[in-house]
Amino acid sequence: MLIATFAAGCFWGVEAQFRQLPVSDTRVGYTGGDTENPDYKSVCTGLTGHAEAIEITYDPDKISYQDLLALFWQIHNPTTLNRQGPDVGSQYRSAIFYHNDEQKALALQSKLELEQRGVFNTPIVTQITPASVFYPAEDYHQRYLEKQGRSFCH
Repeated sequence: MLIATFAAGCFWGVEAQFRQLPVSDTRVGYTGGDTENPDYKSVCTGLTGHAEAIEITYDPDKISYQDLLALFWQIHNPTTLNRQGPDVGSQYRSAIFYHNDEQKALALQSKLELEQRGVFNTPIVTQITPASVFYPAEDYHQRYLEKQGRSFCH
């Protein structure tokens, strides 16, 4: 099993999208910042440096990292800095947190290909950075939309 970590706005909707793929597990949480053991309230201030993110456990024999990247690019706008839809703040930034050199190379390659094909009218601002400590979000955030009987946020 391998781990992939992405940030693409509010983690509720991001998790719901990735759970439709043949992945082993998902969990939402906070990563990419400086504050140890952040909680939702502190992350929402924008002062922790953390992004709302999803950690995906997957079997590369069932789904490739490239497939995960393809969905990542499809489900959000990677050209808006610190914003996804109505959600504004650095915690909603677009980011790929790679766990090894192969993930880094594939992430950079996929971003370059999108830029070369002109898929977006403005530059991609997605950060591609090494994965750091992932702090799971509070239990009520895990599979939030599923618990609410919903499949998307907005």
